Amino acid sequence: MTRVTRGTRGIRPARIARMIGVGVRTHVSYMSRSPLEITFAVLVPLVYATLAVYLFRAAGDSGRLLDASVGAGLMGIWGSVLFGSGGAVQNQRWLGTLETLVAAPTPLALVLLPITLATAVIGTYAMGATVLWGVVLFGVPLDFAHPLLFVLAVPVCVLALGMMGLLLAACFVLLRNANALANPLDTPVWLLSGLLVPVTVLPAWTHPLSWALPTTWGSRAVHAAVSGGPATADVLVPLGVAAGLGAGYALAAVLVLGRVERRARAAATLALA
Repeated sequence: MTRVTRGTRGIRPARIARMIGVGVRTHVSYMSRSPLEITFAVLVPLVYATLAVYLFRAAGDSGRLLDASVGAGLMGIWGSVLFGSGGAVQNQRWLGTLETLVAAPTPLALVLLPITLATAVIGTYAMGATVLWGVVLFGVPLDFAHPLLFVLAVPVCVLALGMMGLLLAACFVLLRNANALANPLDTPVWLLSGLLVPVTVLPAWTHPLSWALPTTWGSRAVHAAVSGGPATADVLVPLGVAAGLGAGYALAAVLVLGRVERRARAAATLALA
């Protein structure tokens, strides 16, 4: 009876979708009222965009300023997912509700998934803000190679980022201070994912690590939609890979969360702050 209750087999797909939808709406409302979340969501992406535009101009690559703005937006989304996921788990621990969430009949994966998706939704502001910032302040032209595919690629990339956040959240449950893991993961992941600079400029030994990240393929699809050639396959192929890897990360997160939950219960570490 317990196994059915804790698993997803006893929950109808419509109810799962409703739980995720309500959870995302709730956490987005909560984060949109947090001064810290608003500050990071508003200011940090604009700083990224400004630095990226100046760096590209200094390198004599003024033709890729829109790429720079979009890359800065992706960096903002990743930062929102990374620190939002860790911060959400930490907040639940500080509020004393993490143990209640773990003990609830709803599987822990379905509890954390709306949090990670909500952080990604908040982070999508960064994409619009950085592009608009580049247009207004630096005169960046909005000449997308594939505008419709760009609109499709961004949500898929955001979902891939959310699945990475879900897997990371499994580790955050065990940590007394989730920022201890979140802080050193920020820059390496966006570098390995090619969010701003191409993966090809990195050392060869890092390429397998990049290929294993759904963010690499998601950002490749987004950048191809921005400044790629006429072939739509340059966008659709990496987009399909990103979706497949994102699904794999989601499955891995469910498996890891089960093990992490049992370990946390045995060690009685959920309430530690």
